[in-house]
Amino acid sequence: MKINGEEIDISDLISQKYMHKEIGNGIFLSDYQIEVLLKYDIDPYKCSGIDDLIFKIEDILEEDNTLEDLDNISREISEFNYYANTNK
Repeated sequence: MKINGEEIDISDLISQKYMHKEIGNGIFLSDYQIEVLLKYDIDPYKCSGIDDLIFKIEDILEEDNTLEDLDNISREISEFNYYANTNK
């Protein structure tokens, strides 16, 4: 199916691969996000919290800002953190 000119697989929208779950220390990630993080040798299970995880991601992105998949994950995690952990 095409949405905004992009081919979208509807099954991806409901896939468990993209659903967030708590992995410990208040960190909520999807299987896809974990897969991308592990690809860049970031083990989210060893992070002390969401801020530690974001710091590790940003550290890698400072060295190589062409890592589009990691950059997207960074934005997703930061946005999730903002809405879940910021007093509004």
